Amino acid sequence: MPRSRTGAGKAGTRAGLSPAAVVDAALATVDEQGPAALTLAAVAARTGVAVPSLYKHVKGLPELRWMLVRRVFGELAEQLRDAVLGRSGDDAVAAVLHAYRDYARAHPERYALLPQGAGPQAAELGAEVVKVIFAALRGYGLADADLVHATRCLRAAAHGFAALETAGAFGLPDSIDTSHDHLVTTITSGLATAFRVRA
Repeated sequence: MPRSRTGAGKAGTRAGLSPAAVVDAALATVDEQGPAALTLAAVAARTGVAVPSLYKHVKGLPELRWMLVRRVFGELAEQLRDAVLGRSGDDAVAAVLHAYRDYARAHPERYALLPQGAGPQAAELGAEVVKVIFAALRGYGLADADLVHATRCLRAAAHGFAALETAGAFGLPDSIDTSHDHLVTTITSGLATAFRVRA
């Protein structure tokens, strides 16, 4: 039997198409071409099916985007959990900041998919990342309200640096790694000052 122009991979993908496979193909498209290139037509072409066939697995492009956001938040949370495992206090916070930056640098295009606005769906999908940050900060013995404030500060610092760096906003020639090291030091020392961390 003659092979298709895209080879056995195309036929295999068509036969085994699933929601997870659609997300895999969509993320590959984003990684290669950026979030703006994400269309149902692009995903259909990558999976070797016609666009109508995708509707068996996803309702449309808006739902597909949220499926990707869910996957990316899950990947980020897993990387953060692995980084903080067995650490506490300043070491845990430093691990969060480094792991957050590492994920964004390794996957800048998919990181750009993460929503920056408010909304219950975005909050729900980002909850696992917040839980890891909460866990990293619990070792400081903060009161509940302070824990919330500290989590917001740490998340803002991690995301702000990652977003600016992956967008190419750090144009000066000085070392970005050194800048990030200073950020880690500033955050860890600032926690002790701002929240009267328990010794």
